[in-house]
Order: sequence, then structure tokens, then C-alpha cells
Amino acid sequence: MYVSQLRTNGALRNHGWGLPGLAEQIYDIFVIGGGINGCGIARDAVGRGFSVFLAEMNDLASGTSSGSTKLIHGGLRYLEYYEFRLVRESLMEREVLWANAPHIIWPMRFVLPHHAGLRPAWLLRLGLFLYDHIGGRKKLPATRTLDMTRDPAAKPLKSLYTRAFEYSDCWVNDARFVALNARDAADRGAVVRTRTRVVSARRDAETWTLTLKDGLTGETEEVRARLVVNAAGPWVDEVLTGVVGANDAHNVRLVQGSHIVVRKKFDDPRAYFFQNTDGRIIFAIPYEQDFTLIGTTDQDYHGNPAEVKISDAEIDYLCAAASEYFVEPVKREHVVWTYSGVRPLYDDGASKAQEATRDYVLKADAVEGKAPLLNIFGGKITTYRRLSEHMLEKIEAFLGKRGQPWTAAGKLPGGDFAATAFDAELQKLKTDYPFLDATHARRLFRLYGTKARTLLGKATSIEDLGKNFGSDLYEAEVRYQIAHEWAVTAQDVLWRRTKKGLHLTADEAAALDRFMEDAVDRRRRLAAE
Repeated sequence: MYVSQLRTNGALRNHGWGLPGLAEQIYDIFVIGGGINGCGIARDAVGRGFSVFLAEMNDLASGTSSGSTKLIHGGLRYLEYYEFRLVRESLMEREVLWANAPHIIWPMRFVLPHHAGLRPAWLLRLGLFLYDHIGGRKKLPATRTLDMTRDPAAKPLKSLYTRAFEYSDCWVNDARFVALNARDAADRGAVVRTRTRVVSARRDAETWTLTLKDGLTGETEEVRARLVVNAAGPWVDEVLTGVVGANDAHNVRLVQGSHIVVRKKFDDPRAYFFQNTDGRIIFAIPYEQDFTLIGTTDQDYHGNPAEVKISDAEIDYLCAAASEYFVEPVKREHVVWTYSGVRPLYDDGASKAQEATRDYVLKADAVEGKAPLLNIFGGKITTYRRLSEHMLEKIEAFLGKRGQPWTAAGKLPGGDFAATAFDAELQKLKTDYPFLDATHARRLFRLYGTKARTLLGKATSIEDLGKNFGSDLYEAEVRYQIAHEWAVTAQDVLWRRTKKGLHLTADEAAALDRFMEDAVDRRRRLAAE
């Protein structure tokens, strides 16, 4: 049954296993980079009728796109830097993206305590008034003022705060957001290849010839395309210099953002927006039911983006900043997990890392008589869809128009239900699979939406889901991720497709890795037959 499923769902083809004659086909677009921007562009382009090949050197969302604060937000603090266009576009996208993927995106209310001696109340009210009115908000509730002598949001905080403001943004499961864009692109006909590095690229008058190296087997092959999109994130300049062969490129400013995860600090479903005396801000956000996510930092980064990790100074900073607000201080020993990402911000010469623009810049390298190269600098997860539309405008200027913009109403896999119908759809799943306990059913529907039924199949008992790897992670879910979501290692499953790494022991994670190694090897052998 499993072998048959693999052969019919297109997963083998889109992993690149068993792909004959790639060198003979000329793709319209080759995308370098499997983060949110690369996958978003591939999805938009193939949906308009372009042929697309995407290569990611590691796992999907293995860089910046899984290291975010996991918010679909306008960026309230960007108003201070007069980023009005970026904020407006971001605010307009919140409800669009929520409707596209209501299983992995949902509204969240944020509590901003007024801190005497920092930004004055009138300035906060003005910023929040703009936040409510410049982005076409329709379904998300408006800002309101809280009396912190009465509101439950005050319970975990020090008694210093008598007033706060509550506003709306959205939460997103960032790494799954990337995987779903890649899945939709593949379902529409794109080739999506992970663990595949572009080692060289040369162009002539009509096409690019790209040499690819399989990171698992070491095998190389060539692929041809009429246009290349460089969506390599922190490695965008490295692609320009090391792959394309351009002169030294210095287009991006790498800024490290780190987060800590601690045991749950509060029961309130709302998140907190904390101001710091250094002018920076951090969030404290309910996370994975049992935890609180605290971040982010902003500091320039000069190393290899693949090796980024939180520093002792960042841990101390986040603990101290949160402890300024919480009655119970946040200490190092409370930290159960950390993660860091490198933001490839466009280098606009800003003096401080937190002041560098989060806006994106798209630039064409269109040497006369040569196939074009389009580069992406900067950007944020909230604006990925609009960035993709703007990139398609540039692509169409070179390759001609194929189809109309479509992603504003394009549901992502598993999100084919109304944005406000999550609870009703979850109840249907629980009715259809009564053996699932409430927590397990909710987790599956949050991750997979209506695709949870594909994962669960004809199961009528928990035993039908196969081996249990720990917590409520079963073999059926792991096999689904291997077959449909390009998962290859336990790291892919535990820290990107799910956050079960917070719950499994080291021995359980090792057992999962061994299982996946065998399962992936078997798939490769099947594809080669």
C-alpha cells in the first residue's frame, strides 16, 4: 500500500528521485532557495503556467524561514522608522493569508503595557490607530485600552503597569507555511528538489545551465532554464559570487535574531509586546500549549549563516528583558530550547541592526544578449505572497505573460475551509476518528488541516497509526511527512514539520532518525527500479 501511494502521489518525482531526462527539458524558471520566498515564487509561477524547478541545498525552511518570531504582522515598531508602505502591505496581507491557511495561521491578541518613561501613551495610541486603519482590517478585532488593575492580562506581570493596549495580529507556523507552499507548487507541476545544491551556473543568449549536486548521494546533473531566481536568503550574495561568478557582492546585511523557549509563564491566550529601555522590543507568546516563546534579538552577524546559534549574551538579554515585566523572573535554567535565524536584510546603511529595513528589494541582472537573473534582497514572511506577485511581474517582462495573479484566493493544502470555521472542522475530524484524544486531534488538524484525513486514512484505532515514537507522534504521521513534505531526517520532523522535539527524549529522537534513514533509503531504491 505504501509503495503504491508513493508512486501515485508525485512525491518521488518532486523529490527528484527517478527523474529521467532533466537535461533535455528547458524549464522556464529555476528557483534557488527553498525558503518562504523561493517556494512562494515557485507556487505562483507554476500556477500561472510556467514550468518551474526549485532546488534547496538543505531542507525546506532550514534557514531564516524557520527562525522567525512566527507572526503574520504589520510590524508595529516599523512605524517608528517611517516604513509606511511596508506596514500597510503587511497589514493588508494578514487576513488574506489567514484565509489561505486557517489551519496554520490564526488571530492572536497582543497586550502592550504602557511603561512609564518609555514611549508615551499618546504615541502608542497614535501608532495603534494607524495600525487599525491603514491596512483594510475587516475580521480582526480593533485595538482597545485595558485597565490593568482589573484585566486578567495583568496577572503574570508586575504591578507597575496600570494601563495597556490590546491589538490584533496573527500567528503562523512558519516552517509548515513553507512546506505547504512547496507542496502546492509540486501538486501544480513544479519540480521541488531538497538536499540539492547548485554548484555552478553559466548562461548563454537564451538559457542558463545549472549544475546540481545531490547532498545525499553526491551525484551531479545539469538542468537548463530560461530564467533564474536567486532566492537564497542569507546566501544570496554567496550565490552571486560563488555560483554565478559575479564580482564580490555586498547587497545584504545579515542580522541575527534569537529566541528562547521556557515553560509556560502565563495561562492567558494573549501574547505580550514588551518595550525595553534600549528602544528595542520583545514578544512573549503562548507556544505549543505548554511553553512561552520569548524574542527576538537584533544584532549584526558576520559568520556562516548555517552555523548561527544563540549567544550567552542574547540569552541573558532576553531573560533580563522579560524579567522586567514578569513577576516571576525568567532565568537561564528555565530555558528548554533556543533557536536563531539570520535575516538577510537589504543593506540600506542603517546604523543599528534593528533599524535596517525589513522591506524587500528585487533586482534584475539582465546582461544584454544573456539569459536573465533575478535577485531577492530582504523581505519578511508576512509579505512573501506580495513579493512573489511583484517577482512574477519582473519574470513576465522577460518571458511574457502566462496567467493572471491568483494566490490571493488560493487555498494552501489543508486550508480548504472558512477562516472562522476551524473549530467546526476540527469537530468533524474528531467525529470521523473518535479514537484520537482531543489534544492529538487538535494538533493534527492544526498542522495538516483537512489533509489530516489523508494522513489518518482508514485507521479505526490508534494501533492502526503504527509505531509510536514518543508523545503522540506515530508512524503514519512520519510516513506522511516523508511522502508528501520532503522530510528526510528526524530534525526535519521534530523541529520543522512539528515541534515534537520539545517532547521526545534523545533516545526517542535517535530511534526516529534510524527509522527515517531506513524509510528514505527504501524510497530511493524504489524510485531507481
